[in-house]
Amino acid sequence: MGIDFHNKNNQTTYTTRHADHSWVEAIKKLIPAKNIAKAADVGCGGGIYTKVLADMGVPSVIGVDFSQAMLVGAKENCKEYSNITFKQGDASDTGLNNNSYQLVLERALIHHIQDLKTCFQEAYRILENKGVYIIQDRTTEDCLLKGDDYHIRGYFFERFPRLIKQEINRRHSSELVVETLKESGFSDIQEVKLWETRNVYDQKEQLLKDLQERTGRSILHELDDNEIHELVDYIDKSISTDSSIVEKDRWTIWKAVK
Repeated sequence: MGIDFHNKNNQTTYTTRHADHSWVEAIKKLIPAKNIAKAADVGCGGGIYTKVLADMGVPSVIGVDFSQAMLVGAKENCKEYSNITFKQGDASDTGLNNNSYQLVLERALIHHIQDLKTCFQEAYRILENKGVYIIQDRTTEDCLLKGDDYHIRGYFFERFPRLIKQEINRRHSSELVVETLKESGFSDIQEVKLWETRNVYDQKEQLLKDLQERTGRSILHELDDNEIHELVDYIDKSISTDSSIVEKDRWTIWKAVK
């Protein structure tokens, strides 16, 4: 089934969340925002992290996404930011100028891309010399950790094992990412593991509602409505608390320098 990123009904599914301070602190350790004058958020979706880059002090940020519907939601989400602009483009053809950015961010993007080298070469093209490339995505190992009160995603695959194949097929290994970055001309490659707080729920019912609506979770679009009900019921019974749930996702971040 999958999520249709071009469907206007989905244009706000990635605008309602807020980036957690755990992400901000991880990025600050990798790259001082004060040294960044221009940044590009490629595959920006609803503009959540585009907005955070601006909040971190980057004077000029542009968000690029292939979906016009997503960009409509992103523009609304960031309408109060005069230093943020958006344009339609593809990760392999952003339409941005050569050697123009000190930072390129691609968060939760590369699992949608088969041709990593073309994507990485495009980032290399638009970065200034010594510019920094930040890629954040999940490896298969990140995704398939056991479910618990924090790692809710793990329950998806426990209840519907067929999703494991889907996840394996769309995830790239860290070894491949690092090798392709080197082939694309990048150096000083660093890998960091991050448990990023996805959301904090005062009550379990809030989490279950979030799951029911598939909010910001593309993998759940592989399930039909009946299966979603089954999953929500399974998670309801599996979680040990009815209140104060801090949901975290495990990610891998790769930093590379042009």
